[in-house]
Amino acid sequence: MLRELSSAQLVAWGNAWLAGRAGLDDAVSAVERGTGPHVIGSAAEGLPFESGAPLRSSLARLRSHGLSAFRLCLPVPGDPLGLVGEAELNRAAIDAREAVLVRLEGGQIGLVPQEDRRGSSYVGVSWAPYPAADADPEPVPLADAEHRLQSAIRESATLFTQVDDISAWGPEVTRALADLRDADRAPTPGLAPGHPQRAHRLAAQADRLAVVVRLAGDDEGRGLSSGQMQSRREALRVLDSAVRRARVAAYGAAAG
Repeated sequence: MLRELSSAQLVAWGNAWLAGRAGLDDAVSAVERGTGPHVIGSAAEGLPFESGAPLRSSLARLRSHGLSAFRLCLPVPGDPLGLVGEAELNRAAIDAREAVLVRLEGGQIGLVPQEDRRGSSYVGVSWAPYPAADADPEPVPLADAEHRLQSAIRESATLFTQVDDISAWGPEVTRALADLRDADRAPTPGLAPGHPQRAHRLAAQADRLAVVVRLAGDDEGRGLSSGQMQSRREALRVLDSAVRRARVAAYGAAAG
């Protein structure tokens, strides 16, 4: 998964553009901010894309195919959150841990991002298009995602106390946890105009918790017993599941 979660940015800003709350140039600039240029990767025959085309011209082209919504997928093995098929799209999305479903007049397609490196200096994002099943993913309501996230925070905190002092995991995790105190006051930069304030708050908290999950997951847990490691893994699994649902709900809150 790309650190900047490109799929979430495309969903938030793409839906704002479709609703007339952001211009196409502003939307693409927001999606590309921090990740470099975005282009379309190798496209299968029959899909409305030109391989190597910039994101801006590709989105403009989709309008002529009845583009009406972007939806976020944040799947992991065993939990294909947001996916509806087909199999090739599901596999690629699970490998990347993110994807976007794009609703067109004649059906649906999936876009899966990956880092695009060319030479020593060029870094961007390449979107691989795939055919997708013509079905809407199960919705994740904001209220339900918010409740689940708060429950997961409490459950994981209990599991963490069975392991060790989280502050002993290093300054990065400690700093990420401290940032959670300001989550309600600091809106995430990823949400576009038109998202409800509740979505801004939920995205901010989920984005900060995602940093905690990633950093804690990278910790090797030296000196922990097998039981303590199992408690740590379960705590991170509980948090990760709730964080992904919160992000799907928040970033997709403006979808048509």
